[in-house]
Amino acid sequence: MWEGMFADGVAGPVAGEADLAQAEGELGFPLPASYRAFCRHWGAGLALGHVRVLTPGPEPETDLVTGAELAAHSIGAVLADRPEHRFEVEGDDGTVVERACFFGRTEAGEFLFWDVVPGRPEYEIWVLGADLESVRFGGADLADLMRRLQGPAVRGILGMGASPLPSTFVGDAIPVTH
Repeated sequence: MWEGMFADGVAGPVAGEADLAQAEGELGFPLPASYRAFCRHWGAGLALGHVRVLTPGPEPETDLVTGAELAAHSIGAVLADRPEHRFEVEGDDGTVVERACFFGRTEAGEFLFWDVVPGRPEYEIWVLGADLESVRFGGADLADLMRRLQGPAVRGILGMGASPLPSTFVGDAIPVTH
């Protein structure tokens, strides 16, 4: 699934099965297959020069569970000060935000989240705009999102001014232990 996704790529610290299982236990739901494969193949890093996907692991800055909790708390705190706030959700399911689990962020401040629907092997991916108002469909799974961001669909995901993103992955440096 992930071989050939990026024309130019260097993997970062990858997540093992124990890391993935621990994250599933802490989050309370199974991680999608496309994401699990991404974590094992590419690991922590910057995809397409614009997208940081959080992965389970010891580094708080890139850890999935830490990042998901921080994003949900931060967004919740901002929205608590906006009692009349309404999300502008693309499509007809405004409840998608209620099932959100944040797992990534773009360089422009958009949040990536899964629509966690129990019993599904994959969760749709949605993008919450940096304005915390617009919610756009990103892809059927992580691989679909990455493909769509590299083509004309990027404008529907990141906004009409966006251009297709480069086919790159730059892995985070692997920490040196002494």
